Amino acid sequence: MKKIITNFIAVSALLLANQQLSAQKVVVGREVETTNDGKMLLGNQLKSKFTEAPYADWYVKEHDEYALDQKAIGELKKNKINSYSITVFMGTWCEDSHRDFPRLMKILEELKYPENKLTIIALNRKKESPNGDETLFNVQKVPTIIVQKYGKEIGRIIEMPTTGYIERDLVEILKKDDESVIKEIFSK
Repeated sequence: MKKIITNFIAVSALLLANQQLSAQKVVVGREVETTNDGKMLLGNQLKSKFTEAPYADWYVKEHDEYALDQKAIGELKKNKINSYSITVFMGTWCEDSHRDFPRLMKILEELKYPENKLTIIALNRKKESPNGDETLFNVQKVPTIIVQKYGKEIGRIIEMPTTGYIERDLVEILKKDDESVIKEIFSK
C-alpha cells in the first residue's frame, strides 16, 4: 500500500510540474540593451514593434520601397498561402534581416495573411532566443523563414531567397508541397 501511495504522489507531482511548465506565458516584445548593438529585440515579437524606434529606421524604408512581384503574389493567393503557418527567425542586428524581413512583411500584408499564423522570433548574435525555439527548428542563419502545414515543415528560405525574391521562393515552396501531395495520392 505504501508503494502505491508513493507512486501516486510521485505521479501527481510530475503532472503538477508539467502543468506549471505548460502554463508559462511566452513573453512578447522583449527588448534588451547591448553594449555593441544598442537596443535589440529578443524572442517572440509582434510586427508592430518594428515600426518603433530604433527599428523603424531600417524597417520602414525597406518595407515602403520594396516593389512586389505581382505575378508571384497572384500565385501565392492561388496556392492558398494563408492556409500555411510561417515562422520567421531574424536578428535586429543583421543586415540580411534588415533587407528581407520588411519585404516579407509587405508581401504578407499584400496577401492579407492572418497574423495569428505568423510567428516572429528575434535572435541575438549567437542566434539564440530566450525559449530556445531556434534549436527546435535547427536555425543556423538569419533570417530563416519556415513554411509549415499542419505542423510539418514544407520548406524554408535561409539567409536570402535563392531567386532573389522572397515571394518567388515562397511560390516554389508551395509548388513542392503540391507536388508531394499529388505523389502521395497516386502512391496509394
